[in-house]
Amino acid sequence: MIPCTATVLLQATSRLLLSASLLAISFGACQTLAADEKADCVATDVFISGEEGYHTFRIPSLIVTAKGTLLAFCEARKSGGADDGDIDLVLRSSTDGGKAWQPMRVVHEEGGTASITIGNPCPVLDQSTGTIWLTFCRNNEDVLVMSSDDDGLAWTMPRKITADVKEPNWGWYATGPGVGIQLKHGLHEGRLVIPCDHGQTTEGKRVMYSHAFFSDDHGQTWKLGGTVAPHTDECQVAELADGELQMNMRNYWGRDGMRPDRGGMRAIARSRDGGETWSSLEFDKTLIEPLCQASLIGFPNPRQPASTVLLFSNPASRDTRHKLTVRASLDGGKSWPVTRLIDHGSAAYSCLALMPNGHIGLLYERDDYRRVAFTDFAIEIPGK
Repeated sequence: MIPCTATVLLQATSRLLLSASLLAISFGACQTLAADEKADCVATDVFISGEEGYHTFRIPSLIVTAKGTLLAFCEARKSGGADDGDIDLVLRSSTDGGKAWQPMRVVHEEGGTASITIGNPCPVLDQSTGTIWLTFCRNNEDVLVMSSDDDGLAWTMPRKITADVKEPNWGWYATGPGVGIQLKHGLHEGRLVIPCDHGQTTEGKRVMYSHAFFSDDHGQTWKLGGTVAPHTDECQVAELADGELQMNMRNYWGRDGMRPDRGGMRAIARSRDGGETWSSLEFDKTLIEPLCQASLIGFPNPRQPASTVLLFSNPASRDTRHKLTVRASLDGGKSWPVTRLIDHGSAAYSCLALMPNGHIGLLYERDDYRRVAFTDFAIEIPGK
């Protein structure tokens, strides 16, 4: 049974306003860490490699439902740590802000022990209906979507949407990984946007591109959006208060594009039409990276509700996947004055979420991919 749209929208709006109000308090209570300080966040292991019959858990995704439940998705890799093989999509949920987690459930798998890869989870919440739409891939070729109307307890059968969101000449394809967003401003208010990447063969070599697809009818149908410049890859997208979309991307220009001056930092593109087209690339020298996925979310600034806080997380290194760091921007990504070190050790893929209590939730890979852990924390936001 789908909840009344007006009721769900009111609940979601109230939760967001409460989160923003609490955020102003919790941010002010936390000290920003210098780059050489030891992280003090306590992490809880949600998925541990070698347990539940799986060799490795990777590719975390975290989303908060309309009722405030945390849903933690990831890939469960049966026979090894490789990106392809017998891989299932699994889920754990928490109704108390991440203090306790329900037993793991398999959301989707195919072929029993056959080498079929089900992965790259990228869910999005439709706040007007309460429905969670979960997009993912099969063998990094086909794109599928399923949905839940009951906080992730039950899911529809997967629906294949490859022909709607993938060009015939594209090869490798991945949704997210991370989360999609629902637009809140402008002509495309209500649109569901899923960030993705794909490969195209050029002169015998695979070249990676970021792109997006979207739905304007609450997930019933999906359409292909715009593609960004080459040598981009896994990406996340956030909406600013003026309706502009910002896509933040893994950047291969230094390695594959033969432009070392562009390497070691995140690539950025912008859209003014809800993801249908994207601007030329920009490169953010502050957001250094070691070639890795990253997370990006946006929400109203509790001190200035007409503006947006952007939060970004990734391994803050040009060389190795360690020192997972969260940064905050108050000016649309022009600067990142607030920094918090989360984990000084080995850490890789991550996914941020704004929690109902105003804290920030973070699901991330740590300990050389042996664990997918959850932590929640506060960040100090400057200003009155």
